[in-house]
Amino acid sequence: MENNRFVSTSKTLTDVEIETSLRPTTMAEYIGQEKIKNNLNVYIQASKKRKESLDHVLLYGPPGLGKTTLSHIIANELGSQIKITSGPVIEHAADLAAILTNLNQNDVLFIDEIHRLNKTVEEILYPAMEDFALDFVVGKGPSAKSMRLKIQPFTLIGATTRAGMLTGPLRDRFGVICRLELYKENELQEIVKRSAKILNIKIENSASLEIAKRSRGTPRIANRILKRVRDFADVFGKGEIDLSITNKALEMLEIDKRGLDNIDRRLLENIIKKFDGGPVGLETLSALSGEDAMTVEDVYEPYLLQIGFIARTNRGRIALQGAYEHLNIPLDKSKKSELEIFENN
Repeated sequence: MENNRFVSTSKTLTDVEIETSLRPTTMAEYIGQEKIKNNLNVYIQASKKRKESLDHVLLYGPPGLGKTTLSHIIANELGSQIKITSGPVIEHAADLAAILTNLNQNDVLFIDEIHRLNKTVEEILYPAMEDFALDFVVGKGPSAKSMRLKIQPFTLIGATTRAGMLTGPLRDRFGVICRLELYKENELQEIVKRSAKILNIKIENSASLEIAKRSRGTPRIANRILKRVRDFADVFGKGEIDLSITNKALEMLEIDKRGLDNIDRRLLENIIKKFDGGPVGLETLSALSGEDAMTVEDVYEPYLLQIGFIARTNRGRIALQGAYEHLNIPLDKSKKSELEIFENN
């Protein structure tokens, strides 16, 4: 279901095409994540000054925030080549060993979904990250010998949406750990305007701001909406995106003023109407939405938490006043008082 949603943060083939053409290549072009950029600039300059490989970098946060883009920029700023793979693709230790032995000095290896590496493969990474070496056993039984093969110094960039699933030994080997946050409206507006310029689309400031407001803090969704709104502008307008065309397009796409779609609204309604506002357990929400618990936690919840529509408690998820107001569901006095006490604490 998640992949069929227009506001899904999961990458589609169309997104790959868009993101490749719109991807910034330098830190200066990369909009948002200012603290991360500033720190990375220092680390990169320091490693270049010492003529050493950059410490291994872990990028984590919700999907669609630019982890892959940032990895390309890091490699570019280092003047290094980047090799790209993902956790599920590396099935055997030999696969990873082949990749590592083919790296040149100070190359960047980007592993997406690094939390999905299997244990055997992960253990190959430990000496590679720490000592730039591969440890393997030759032979069997009493005659087996442990061998060590040196490899070129490199920088591993791991990306994950679930940092909590990384094992302690793997996480501890990353010298730089960066959490990417959901974007602010003004940052998303700048991204929309930049993308429109690259795609040769005329767009009014009010329209770019409206797209930003409904993009759930995620550049991937902002660029996806921009492309679809352009279609409406070509058919119903004169090819230029104004506020009227933008509102018409988003209404037809069923994305409301806060960037929620029908699935989000149904999830909130279930908490409020079926469970009196909660608390509701994650597994129950998973069953109600038809999605697995991991998807609910990683994809639906971050944005609803950010805009103050739900909260996580020890007993489960609860709907906050903002959710009631957005859905035009009245709150009785006792419930309102209860939520006010919770939110103030």
